[in-house]
Amino acid sequence: MTGERLSIVIQDACPSESRPPADRLRAWVGSALNGDVRGELTLRIVAEAESAELNSRYRGAQGPTNVLAFPAQSDLPSAGDELPPLGDLVVCAPVVAREAASQGKTTEAHWAHIVIHGALHLIGYDHDSDPQAERMEDRERALLDGFGVPDPWRERP
Repeated sequence: MTGERLSIVIQDACPSESRPPADRLRAWVGSALNGDVRGELTLRIVAEAESAELNSRYRGAQGPTNVLAFPAQSDLPSAGDELPPLGDLVVCAPVVAREAASQGKTTEAHWAHIVIHGALHLIGYDHDSDPQAERMEDRERALLDGFGVPDPWRERP
């Protein structure tokens, strides 16, 4: 792993026709991390049952959700050339597809938004307050624009 800055492991626990190719998923994550972050993360694509179980266990919320972000503990050691852990992203493919349809977005555009949103959470972005939400949404808009994806926050007819 010498010289490698970012490793993204994709676990596909819910094969889906709507899932974008691995290279696109990696590009979205990489853009959110902006080349400034060195480490390894796992992007796990799951079905609704696994998403709902994780959402209940770790957030106390019922039902599946589009993305969960689990940042790694910052004090976890890495050995030698091993990349430090960044954390895990869990994306629920059926929820992303359903939301895209209900919001009038392409499935790929919504995948890009959700993956970038989750990756930003891993590096400290949040939306618990209005200023934090505005900062995160501005960053998402800029990143998505770089991929030709329309603003996910604009009003739709």
